[in-house]
Amino acid sequence: MGNYKTALMVGVMLACLAGEASNAAEVGGGPATAGAPRVFTSDHSGTFNGRKLRYTATVAETILTDPAGQKTASVFTTSYIRTDVPKGTVRPVVFVFNGGPGSASLWLHMGFVGPKRVDFADPVHPPTTPPFHTVDNPDSPLDAADIVLIDPPGTGYSRILPAGKPEQYYGTAQDAQMTVEVIERWTREHDRWNAPKYLMSESYGTIRAAVVARLLAGGPMATGTMDGMTLNGVILLGQSMDMSGSGGDDARYLTALPTLAATACHHHKGPAGCTAEGQVAAARAFAADRYLKALYAGNTLPDAEREAVTAQLASLTGLPPAVITANDLRISATTFAHTLLASEGQEIGAYDGRYTLPLAGSGKDPVADDPAMGQYVPGFVGAFDGYIRHDLGVTVPEAYEAISFRAVNGRWDYGKGPGEGADANFAKDLAIAMRRNPRLRVMVGAGYYDLVTTLGSAAFTIAHAGIPQDRTETHLYPSGHMPYLGDEARATLARDVRAFLAAETK
Repeated sequence: MGNYKTALMVGVMLACLAGEASNAAEVGGGPATAGAPRVFTSDHSGTFNGRKLRYTATVAETILTDPAGQKTASVFTTSYIRTDVPKGTVRPVVFVFNGGPGSASLWLHMGFVGPKRVDFADPVHPPTTPPFHTVDNPDSPLDAADIVLIDPPGTGYSRILPAGKPEQYYGTAQDAQMTVEVIERWTREHDRWNAPKYLMSESYGTIRAAVVARLLAGGPMATGTMDGMTLNGVILLGQSMDMSGSGGDDARYLTALPTLAATACHHHKGPAGCTAEGQVAAARAFAADRYLKALYAGNTLPDAEREAVTAQLASLTGLPPAVITANDLRISATTFAHTLLASEGQEIGAYDGRYTLPLAGSGKDPVADDPAMGQYVPGFVGAFDGYIRHDLGVTVPEAYEAISFRAVNGRWDYGKGPGEGADANFAKDLAIAMRRNPRLRVMVGAGYYDLVTTLGSAAFTIAHAGIPQDRTETHLYPSGHMPYLGDEARATLARDVRAFLAAETK
């Protein structure tokens, strides 16, 4: 909710500082082609969930055009398709993308769904200097479904072409329309229209997933045609669908509390013998009753009750009572991250509260200096670069844009104009899609230590958007914004994803 909205606006702030970028490299992120689509195909084998199988990896460029036939953008997809199955076998397809906006799909690619993953022996203390390595990833759901990763224009190798303009693609509505087109074209080209289809999304990608789920059916108010495509399921990781701040200002503190409590426990600042699960349960119970009443009472809260609430907050969050009092019982994720380990000279990560860096000496960049992002990004990017070049044989002149803040995020149009903030609840798009399709199911995955898109925010959003609860399941993982960082988290998420796919396709 509120904390994520602040983080999401990082790119907007950077764009305002830098001014409008008008050259082709800034808009497109490097060289672009308007020639024949490029395709790189290779054959592989691997073992996933204990099953050895053969598969084809295809990195392919899709050229998008405007109504006049002008080539406006190129979109790269990476497809993993199992090949050792009997002819006529109908395999599910999972379309995968990350968020940003302005982020490529390498995070889910190298962290969870790909046949190889970045090698982090200790997920909380990853290597931060080259060489970076990949290892086999038996947790990839490739045994259960074929996988298609999508990089939107301006991310990865995907680019806006000379005849295209940023405003055609850098916006929530435009981006969703683009994604629908890419999905429909891929399914036609691979004869998979009648295969079970799923979306797997992360962070801003959950907004994209919600809108795409609504648009795929088509209609006069959507794509302008009756496309008739439906989904079997949508997987939301680190969901961020509600950008409206619904529930009021105090909702952000109520929904963040379970995450603060779990993170404090991880750093041995909670009650003796605590567990993340136990602290989340205790924080939820406290937030739903006594804490809610205290925030509602405001300045009319009796002193004795204020002291009691302060003491309980201190026990849950590990923060000194003086800090809680100074913040009027309202602890933001930023305050928590800067304060929890301040006595030890450390700051914790917003994107994953397990990570730490020295409190002093920060360059104040909200992403590069975040203790989590600052440490795990180099490994992801470096490992992916070697993998896609050497394992998949991709040779293109474009640089692979992992996250484009100025050129994409800073220009993003949430419906109010380029660069303006978001104030909509996109979970309602998903609710509309679920109303239309009574068999559409949703899986939500959240990390205990994600201070950006908290587990409490996920629960609040799902409970207040009209999303059918009987077709929605939520799972919590011992990780952060990327709920697959760490062997335990990744293996558990893989188990849950396989069960989610099997529930419909067996």
